[in-house]
Amino acid sequence: MSAGPGHAPHCGCARAGAGARLLALPVRAYRLVFSPWVGMNCRFTPTCSEYALEALERHGALRGSWLTLRRLLRCHPLGGSGIDNVPD
Repeated sequence: MSAGPGHAPHCGCARAGAGARLLALPVRAYRLVFSPWVGMNCRFTPTCSEYALEALERHGALRGSWLTLRRLLRCHPLGGSGIDNVPD
């Protein structure tokens, strides 16, 4: 599958619609305001906020939000840890 002229495959360049960009704003605000206070305690790599931004960029508002919600629900003391990349 071709990414089209001027776009690298799977880079997410200009793929995120307005809804995804709007949903990314609270995540960016969290990273700017709250993340420095909370510290780096994420159980997964990439962090949940990095995961959310990548999921929204790559998959758009609806699927990106679903993937982010699933990831946040896995992030608890009895949950797993380790590398958990955004699926293709």
